[in-house]
Amino acid sequence: MKPLTLALALTCGTALPVLAGKADVLNTYADIAHAGYDDSLKTAQVLQAAVEALLADPSAEALQAARAAWISARVPYQQTEVFRFGNPIVDDWEGKVNAWPLDEGLIDYVDAAYGGATDENEYAALNVVANPSFTLSGKPIDASRITPELIAETLHEADEIESNVASGYHAVEFLLWGQDLNGTDHGAGNRPWTDYADGDSCTNGNCDRRGAYLLAATELLVSDLDWMAAQWAEGGAARAAVTADEDKGLAAILTGMGSLSYGEQAGERMKLGVMLNDPEEEHDCFSDNTHNSHYYDGLGIRNVYLGEYLRADGSVVRGESLSSLVAAADAEADAALRGALNATMMDLGRIKTAAEAGLSYDQMLERGNAEGEALIMGAVDALLAQTREIERAVGVLGLDRIGFEGSDSLDAPEAVFQ
Repeated sequence: MKPLTLALALTCGTALPVLAGKADVLNTYADIAHAGYDDSLKTAQVLQAAVEALLADPSAEALQAARAAWISARVPYQQTEVFRFGNPIVDDWEGKVNAWPLDEGLIDYVDAAYGGATDENEYAALNVVANPSFTLSGKPIDASRITPELIAETLHEADEIESNVASGYHAVEFLLWGQDLNGTDHGAGNRPWTDYADGDSCTNGNCDRRGAYLLAATELLVSDLDWMAAQWAEGGAARAAVTADEDKGLAAILTGMGSLSYGEQAGERMKLGVMLNDPEEEHDCFSDNTHNSHYYDGLGIRNVYLGEYLRADGSVVRGESLSSLVAAADAEADAALRGALNATMMDLGRIKTAAEAGLSYDQMLERGNAEGEALIMGAVDALLAQTREIERAVGVLGLDRIGFEGSDSLDAPEAVFQ
């Protein structure tokens, strides 16, 4: 994605007085980040326990429990995506845990229609699960033991190819669900539990290595989340960076809000899929959980503006908010941004409700599905309107011009089809 600098209505004339509470706003922001990553860690640990139970005693019920734990783990994590873009320490790390889409043939078996190596990625069908040794980047690799280190240091983004996603939520998702071969018809991936069975009950071969990969990937996910939670704790590097300079800290908050709202969610994750009518553009494409990922992404933006976050245990992290700063400078601008955030959540909620009622997100992407396109584009339009109000808030606070992440689907639609 290319960066997009949005024109901002900056204040002119007499400078705004220094607004009270900036430090408190930044501390609330860091507290919410810490709580969100801590919840992500804890729910990933529950997922890890479910994976261990599946591998110890494989069954349909154990696989379903692991899938349910994965879906639960996505709820807090998606609310942390708003901390990207404005915080380099997060953006540099995020690809380890949430990179997508992926060439899943790198990891395990795929349907014959998937194809093999391509000019863009010669490892698109490497199938590490089936191959204890192979050549990667001209070097022989001993993969007889599948470990977190092998995944993180050798496989992930091998040859600097972004689709060689070997770790994170989506690698685990693929190993739990398998490919979604339904296209734009209803239905998620349907990996059988016997892919993790012992002996003659094993299907599709290499069940022990498949289990080893799933276990290692889950362990790595927990480790990565533990590291990030520590960065936002008292004394952590991410907290120190965002609180060191008040205006730069506020700019980081608004950069994350605007970039996630505009280029990332409205563009790359939503409008692009509608333009291409491609279910591979779903964020959680194996599990058909995309409606939830979109919803909680939007909620994360709202959380940081209002300065409150509902934790997984039901407690609330709350403090001085960015909203209060904007309101002190321009009550109308604050009201408009609050209204835009609420409107976005209503539209994302409509997608979530429709999906839970049986109209899955990949069905919404089908060419000619007017209802699905209207649902998605309604949310896209709301996100764009929300972004304009975020721009306005930047100007109200007297901050320097901010560059928001862009997307060809929004900025140069003709380029999408070239």
